Amino acid sequence: MILLKARLGMELPPINKALDNAVKALHPSVQPVARHIFDAGGKRLRPLLVVLMARLLGCTDNRVYELAVCMEMLHAATLLHDDVLDNADSRRGHPAAHTLFGVTPTILAGDALLATANGLVARFDDPALCRCFSAATSQTAAGEILEIASQHQVNVTAETYDAIIRGKTAWLIRASCEMGALYAGGNVMQVAAAADYGENVGMAFQLVDDALDFADSAVTGKPSGGDVREGKLTPPLRLYRQHLSPAERTSFDTAFAKGLFSEEDASRIGEAIRRQGFDAKARDEAQDYLDRALMALDRLPQCREQDVLREMTNYVRDRKK
Repeated sequence: MILLKARLGMELPPINKALDNAVKALHPSVQPVARHIFDAGGKRLRPLLVVLMARLLGCTDNRVYELAVCMEMLHAATLLHDDVLDNADSRRGHPAAHTLFGVTPTILAGDALLATANGLVARFDDPALCRCFSAATSQTAAGEILEIASQHQVNVTAETYDAIIRGKTAWLIRASCEMGALYAGGNVMQVAAAADYGENVGMAFQLVDDALDFADSAVTGKPSGGDVREGKLTPPLRLYRQHLSPAERTSFDTAFAKGLFSEEDASRIGEAIRRQGFDAKARDEAQDYLDRALMALDRLPQCREQDVLREMTNYVRDRKK
């Protein structure tokens, strides 16, 4: 990961500076919530991808950082809303915003972040960029709605789950890559390749997240099996359910549908999933998507950004937390 870490170290300062400028432009009533979510950290994966893809296609304009942080603002808005919907107590080791500022102010701050990001994209006076950002917003919301409708449902198919994660996770990463390519003036084939890379990395990213949800809490620093308690039938959990005896499955289905699993139950299920390798199977599925991402990169110019983007697929595959 040498190239990726070095490039991240180079790109983070201008990304964070542009993000700070965007926060300063927010209404004073919104700024405390925005600063809280941004100061909690984060990988800045989405703005980094905007910049990398733009540079790969020859962009030398530093205004790309202003565009890149729009994707981080959209991402932050979804996190603020997600934590309210999930009634989460924390985010990245810090208190969730709604526990400090209240539910209504947090939801409205998320709306303000989204609206401001939309306005920043519009300043570039490029309909293609606006369409890309709009599609990312719409698809992310659709994925979240589908996930909510599927919670505590034991009959969620693999196809439905793919649609959920394509919307709620992959599309934003796809749009980040596509936006960078559009800003650099890439041709139709280059923009499509950038979008393909981003979508496949996004699908893999979520599948690895699904595997990590059942990782040993001593490694991740958070309780194992959160998806069990939240009623999300992710691939590792689906495999676990399929391998239960009929009587065990009936008991599981009842508890899952009614949200009756305790933290101890979730930890026990997580241990069984690790023992039987169902989390590893999710990572195998993620690798299939990463292979497709690498194939998409082959359709783009060979340069140092190519090498960084290839290393990023390794980072996504090998994440431990």
